[in-house]
Amino acid sequence: MKNVVGIGGVFFRAKDPEALAAWYETHLGINRAPTDMVAEPWFTEAGVTVFAPFAQDTDYFARDKQFMLNFRVSDMDEILTHFRSIGVAVTNEVSQEGLGRFAHIHDPEGNPIELWEPIPG
Repeated sequence: MKNVVGIGGVFFRAKDPEALAAWYETHLGINRAPTDMVAEPWFTEAGVTVFAPFAQDTDYFARDKQFMLNFRVSDMDEILTHFRSIGVAVTNEVSQEGLGRFAHIHDPEGNPIELWEPIPG
């Protein structure tokens, strides 16, 4: 059997899709989904992608949300400084030996986002 080779997209509902897409583009550098052959899609760097279903009663992220996005970042200090400067609350800052640094934020519609700076190498 052939295996999946990567994530081709993340699709979710939004109250204001245009505004939310603009927020992700402005603050996380994620290009909007192309709507023609000219628009540049978002290309990610090669690296670890974790696919992890959680128990329904997990407290790792808000119980009223069915998902949490996790983005790998290259400079946690810089991105957290940016989010704090625009008034985004940063929570759950932790370092885990062998894994790296983590922090949680929410997008303007309340969707949970985990930022992850993996350990080098």
